[in-house]
Amino acid sequence: MPARRSGPYTFRPMRREIDYALARRAVLRDFRRGALDRLDVCDAHPELVRAARNLGVETDDECPICGAGCLRQVSYVYGDKLKAPGGRAVADSAELRKLDRAHDELKCYVVEVCIDCSWNYLLRSYLLGRRAV
Repeated sequence: MPARRSGPYTFRPMRREIDYALARRAVLRDFRRGALDRLDVCDAHPELVRAARNLGVETDDECPICGAGCLRQVSYVYGDKLKAPGGRAVADSAELRKLDRAHDELKCYVVEVCIDCSWNYLLRSYLLGRRAV
């Protein structure tokens, strides 16, 4: 993408992404210290667990709570022009690329979910679409 000129400076557009890794580490630290109970952190909604089981991308990571190797990442996409007003779980990166080309702006959330113990945490969120540079 070409650089934009603004006054004496040249700016490159940046993808707007929020990474929640520090907050995730704080929750895990509090859990390990005993400040949070397992029920506080393993509270995934049954629909989220179902989406993780059926559409989630399996990771090589173990669950930070139960140690099982059933940790998956689920991407949810929200946007005014989507037919699903409550958002839509996306199966793979090819589908994300298709949505990226087809819409002006969508908000994507990536959640990690353990399908054994129901641990879940928002990993990152970012903008997708033709105008979401």
